Amino acid sequence: MIYTLTLNPSIDYTMHVSNFEPGGLTRATETDYYPGGKGINVSRVLSRLDIPSTALGYIGGFTGEFIRSALKTEGIEESFIETNQPTRINVKLKDDVESEINGPGPELNDLLQRRLLEQLDRLTSEDRLLLAGSIPSSLPDSFYRTIAEKCIKKNIPLAVDTSGQALKELLDYPLYLIKPNQKELEDLFGEPIDSKEKTALYARKLVEEGCEHVIVSLGGEGAVYVDKETTLFADAPKGEVINTVGAGDSMVAGFLAAKEQHLSPEEAFRKSVACGSATAFDSDLGKRKDVDDLYESIIIHQGGKE
Repeated sequence: MIYTLTLNPSIDYTMHVSNFEPGGLTRATETDYYPGGKGINVSRVLSRLDIPSTALGYIGGFTGEFIRSALKTEGIEESFIETNQPTRINVKLKDDVESEINGPGPELNDLLQRRLLEQLDRLTSEDRLLLAGSIPSSLPDSFYRTIAEKCIKKNIPLAVDTSGQALKELLDYPLYLIKPNQKELEDLFGEPIDSKEKTALYARKLVEEGCEHVIVSLGGEGAVYVDKETTLFADAPKGEVINTVGAGDSMVAGFLAAKEQHLSPEEAFRKSVACGSATAFDSDLGKRKDVDDLYESIIIHQGGKE
């Protein structure tokens, strides 16, 4: 079973407006509500690809119930831990440019932390765990490290989609999958990265440090995949970019889904790029039909190992 962990879920409330004026009254022309959070996004895309997963994390209040209900509607298993605080709401304001206002996360005490760690103790080497998103300020900075140590001891493959210091610290452990974007890769190494070839070079350094699979998303420039034996470059397919929120999460879901189906690294990378692109071309997360339609159009180039 794939488990996705989202420590700080949200309701993503998207408002489409025209000529937004701060301080004045602006009426939205369209609104949408989605269960949000990187791990939750991955579970939602996995479900659309007919791959089961279980969503973990913390929710509470009426907003938490919305997330629980929405995932149930999509046929997604969950084992959230209840808090006594409403899950946050993140507002995404879409005008000519997109603005975001993110609500504060919950205060997670020692008891809530222990309950989650006890949940993870029940995972086995037959499972996979995805750590996705940032660590809430109320949790210790070392919380992901604590989880990683549990996984390594039990031979649980650990996928990671986070950034900043949390990502740097997790590189001390053997990781199954890591998916930084170009900026996150630059931050890891403190170097400008201005080409796919240079991206592959630094991605290979991550493989040499113990990451089994590395995918680097490059937006409109495509993506790069590296493992011990392979370097692959993907061109971004043509289409109108409507929404970049969740595109990276969709790439993670596509790769994990493909590996559950025992596909080759090239096929898994192609599925990953197709899923990310399907989301970028949609107002929500990509749909199965769009992923399938895009799959064959993804152009993959072989690169050298060095």
